[in-house]
Amino acid sequence: MNLRLLAAPTALLALVALGACGAPDSADGSGGATTLDVWLMRDSVSAAFQKEFTAGFERAHPDIDVKIQIQEWDGIGQKVTAALAGEDAPDVIEAGNTQVAQYAQSGGLADLSDKVAELGGEDWLDGLAEPGAYEGKQYGIPYYAANRVVIYRTDLFKKAGVDAQDIRTREQWIAATKKLNRGDIQGIYLPGQMWYALAGFIWDEGGDLATESGGTWTGALDTPEALRGMEFYRRLQDLGKGPKDSDEDDPPQADVMAAGKVAQVIATPGGAGVIAEANPALKGKLGFFPIPGKSAGQPGAVFTGGSDLIVPAASGKQDAAYTFIKELTGDRWQKKLAAAMSYVPNKTTLADAVADDPGAAAMAVGATKNGHATPNTPGWAAVEAENPVKDYMTAVLTGGDPRTEARTASAAITRAMKGSS
Repeated sequence: MNLRLLAAPTALLALVALGACGAPDSADGSGGATTLDVWLMRDSVSAAFQKEFTAGFERAHPDIDVKIQIQEWDGIGQKVTAALAGEDAPDVIEAGNTQVAQYAQSGGLADLSDKVAELGGEDWLDGLAEPGAYEGKQYGIPYYAANRVVIYRTDLFKKAGVDAQDIRTREQWIAATKKLNRGDIQGIYLPGQMWYALAGFIWDEGGDLATESGGTWTGALDTPEALRGMEFYRRLQDLGKGPKDSDEDDPPQADVMAAGKVAQVIATPGGAGVIAEANPALKGKLGFFPIPGKSAGQPGAVFTGGSDLIVPAASGKQDAAYTFIKELTGDRWQKKLAAAMSYVPNKTTLADAVADDPGAAAMAVGATKNGHATPNTPGWAAVEAENPVKDYMTAVLTGGDPRTEARTASAAITRAMKGSS
């Protein structure tokens, strides 16, 4: 998923699911070739990578012509919903990893479960593979991943006598951040409603945002584990001057760090480029490290954003669609994609592909060793739309009783998930 994208509505029209790769392909391209219609998302790949992959794929598979259409993230949920309900769906769709359950719920996706072993599924990142599955079947094939890391000012760390390589645990992170609070410098800028960061701290404690029992999902912010995660967030947030009632977009935290008075932010590595563009004096002064965990042997849990590839059940070209997916998610092209786009590849065994990219390498540590996804239920989209998690965070950070506020938020999460089913 786009790391800022809210999931699409869950109400999809029912379709009869076809078996994966079971429908005959039709030759409708020039020279008898099959024309494969593919939807990829804006900025998920560069124009250069798209051109290179398409040319390489068509050389290897001269019987398939690839027609790629670039889609916008804004409104994509509704567009995919309509495509799955119609008779003219594309053959392959890039879907945000946390959106797959919504689309699968309709029966409108091809079941690719029998292809998992052939595609190397045992090595897939959990944060992509798990949300790509629904009710025990695999519909989404992991494509690429991205997650948050710590972006830090190397010069401010040096001045404070802090070595980022020594920050291996959450308590070491707290201690270092206190040292970085010097004069008018904020040790960390952490807004009060960065709920994906909170989710990581909750997962570190063994909790979750919502849990399932007997087919029923309920909010889980009021568990002891989740409350401990919120307490750590409060401690960290208190070491900076981030607003308690807004998220990282209000104001844009890259702009805040570019102003020169912030030592650290939690963001995807691409944020460093935005910061340096806004303040060229910071070029060469920004580094990265994985979000620390509770112990030195395990990095902090992170929300793994990114995309899966899905095949509409209505496609009459499922063999060709699978061939396309197999190539694009295979090791050769995954390595090229990671290098071109600074993504984390879809398999834990490919982490070395980004070893020379400091930001992507820091991402890979979390994604491959402790990556998670939001609760794998179609009802989670409604939770993100209302986002009682943000309201809960603000309430606690402004003095509310954590247990009381957590019970209120958990009840709101439960209502939202039930209301969308």
